[in-house]
Amino acid sequence: MPDLFDLARYPEAPGHRGVDTSIEAAESMEKSAPLLRKRCLDRLKMGPATADEVAAFLELSVLSVRPRFTELYTDGLIYDTGERRPNASGRRAKVWAVEP
Repeated sequence: MPDLFDLARYPEAPGHRGVDTSIEAAESMEKSAPLLRKRCLDRLKMGPATADEVAAFLELSVLSVRPRFTELYTDGLIYDTGERRPNASGRRAKVWAVEP
């Protein structure tokens, strides 16, 4: 199984932290993660957004969307614009955009 730092498979395959619940979560997302990454990227092509905004747009849990942003960023497909907006918890969230 890959762990969070297994660069041979990450970000193409979801990472985990080496504990049972994290491993199970990564395994459960392995088949759906590529499509979710594409859907997130397609939404970002419409304009910059936070992970929470994209999750709301896609009508998905932010818990399934946020890791896809990390994968897209690690793959060099999106970047942090430097802008911040409040997320659902009221904290400041990064606004992401597609790499030019």
